[in-house]
Amino acid sequence: MGFGSYDESEQERQQLDSDDADGEGVETEENAHEGEVEYEIDASNDELLDKLQDIKGE
Repeated sequence: MGFGSYDESEQERQQLDSDDADGEGVETEENAHEGEVEYEIDASNDELLDKLQDIKGE
């Protein structure tokens, strides 16, 4: 096969695969949650930055 040519059977297979996916979309709101999140951070900014530098150094 030269550049730009394709196998016709592969083209047909792609069309069949895409036909199977029709109507089967992904439900993005299926697991939507409402609520609040609160964090308690006991470390200072300097301590957190030092820890970040340690992690980056590993």
